[in-house]
Amino acid sequence: MQGTKIKILSTRPVGKALIQGAALHNIVIEEISFITTEKNINIVTGGEIEQLSKQSINAVFTSMNAVEAVKSFIQPPSSWKIFCIGNTTRKLAESIFGKKNIAATAGNALHLAENIISDQSIKKVYFFCGNQRRDDLPEKLTANNISVEELIVYKTIQTPQKVTQQYDGILFFSPSGVHSFFMKNAISYETQLFAIGTTTADALKPFSKQDVIVADMPGKENLIAKAIDYFSKTQVS
Repeated sequence: MQGTKIKILSTRPVGKALIQGAALHNIVIEEISFITTEKNINIVTGGEIEQLSKQSINAVFTSMNAVEAVKSFIQPPSSWKIFCIGNTTRKLAESIFGKKNIAATAGNALHLAENIISDQSIKKVYFFCGNQRRDDLPEKLTANNISVEELIVYKTIQTPQKVTQQYDGILFFSPSGVHSFFMKNAISYETQLFAIGTTTADALKPFSKQDVIVADMPGKENLIAKAIDYFSKTQVS
């Protein structure tokens, strides 16, 4: 692309390398966080995780924040069977539990639930999650006679703030980020919205008349690649 630069707002940090990569395509990415997360493990939960780390369990992670929260309580080698969402979460889980422990990865909660259900040996899972987790996965598993024990290991805090300029595109990474952004902001029809997955896209639908563009696979790299591809095709040289 030539000429006027495309301006994109990322509603969470994506890192210097991805910003520089986008700049090669005449795209400027500005980072403004609309949520923060923090570990939320008390003595009782921490002790339970330490005991579980010595057992063979089916562990579910739908966020890298949950993996980060529990990693200091894990005593290797672990025999956990890991089910997780997204490439970033999978890579972090691999670094802690080992690649052989990753049983399945999916693009969204319902597809992950289907992977778990397909393993007929599974009767119970431990779901490590945040305080604002969605119901999709536990409801699907419970409906298929799989017991779900939830351990809340981090909390999400919305940090809404007003943005003062218009963007050609906005990147969203979670329903919480969507809600936080639109608490103080509205968008013009010309602003294209991008979502990291279908759950986030569903959260965006009430706020935009345009179709939300969804990353082919969860991951900030995939979402930015999708935005670059979109603007490369739609902008006049």
